[in-house]
Amino acid sequence: MQLQDKVAVVTGASRGLGRAFAESLAARGATVFGLARSEGDLQDIQDQLGHAFHPVECDVRDSDDVARAFDVVKDKAGRCDVLINNAGLGRFGAVEDYKDEAWDVMIDTNVTGLFFCTRAAIPMMKAQNEASGFGGHIVNIASVAGLIGNPQISGYNATKFAVRGFSEAIMKELREDGIKVTCIYPGSVETHFADEAGTSGSPNPMQPGDIADTVVHVLEGPDNYLISEVMMRPLRPKG
Repeated sequence: MQLQDKVAVVTGASRGLGRAFAESLAARGATVFGLARSEGDLQDIQDQLGHAFHPVECDVRDSDDVARAFDVVKDKAGRCDVLINNAGLGRFGAVEDYKDEAWDVMIDTNVTGLFFCTRAAIPMMKAQNEASGFGGHIVNIASVAGLIGNPQISGYNATKFAVRGFSEAIMKELREDGIKVTCIYPGSVETHFADEAGTSGSPNPMQPGDIADTVVHVLEGPDNYLISEVMMRPLRPKG
């Protein structure tokens, strides 16, 4: 897909990986609708990127909020060529110490929010496929925690294994509708994620821009060419 003049939706766009995705897509000539709860951070990105970026305040955990956000995309742009389901968070700790709130916020954000956004984007993409023979591309940001279980992150593991299974299923379900689905499994990335999850993170993590470059490479593949999964890790995580 040539990204020039395409329309992309990025969730969790206010910082970290989401911001890097928005910047990389805008640099390729795409119009980006950035969804996040932080209106101020979104406005900062619009100040940087200008008319290429449209801030949309949205809590992906709320189905009505998601429906409203995608109505904004449809009204302003009339299409959705790319959806990057990036919004996510982690809460780490021993399984017996997990509080209900920690479990629920991970499930609601990492799994249910991703489902709500995917469900909202598919009708536009199917209509585009009927009109042009190619619907669009959905990229789900999982984690290496969606491939390997580890102690102290069982709840986060559960959500990212769910993203992996959901991605594989809809990849097979939507491919005949001209809609690509790719699941991305990053290891440690230098964002605020580790601080919010209550862990120190890797001392030598990957950079958000490098992950964004890989996602752009996946998106720019030929129409009849699908990279369904990508796993990435820092070469020397300990420095």
